[in-house]
Amino acid sequence: MREQMDAVATARDTKYFTERYGLSPADADHDLLLRMIEDMFFDGLVTEVEPFPETDREFGKLLDILRPLSADELRQKLVISGWLLEPYGPDRMRCQECMYYLVHRRWCDLPELNLPAKPDWWCRLWRI
Repeated sequence: MREQMDAVATARDTKYFTERYGLSPADADHDLLLRMIEDMFFDGLVTEVEPFPETDREFGKLLDILRPLSADELRQKLVISGWLLEPYGPDRMRCQECMYYLVHRRWCDLPELNLPAKPDWWCRLWRI
């Protein structure tokens, strides 16, 4: 039952992106993916920023949830990873300082995400 619901949500999101942008996230280039991400937040997307994974085990559980998601499941990736378009927390953590962030590509290289990102963005998979 859960798999059917996930498949319906993925199909709905793929249709949404295709109708709005002419491409699905899997087929979009870097700049279009950035625009898709920003537009979802401007449209009110809320993500799961807490709980922050304090241990490797908690971090691994989030990766286990993200790993099977396809590139077209962009909304789910953002929600589960706690993606934000601004620095987070009292230390103002941001992608720029994360070990997975590729500065020159403006890209999150964590395989389970594999998404473009701006330096001042953040997600709860942030690591030094």
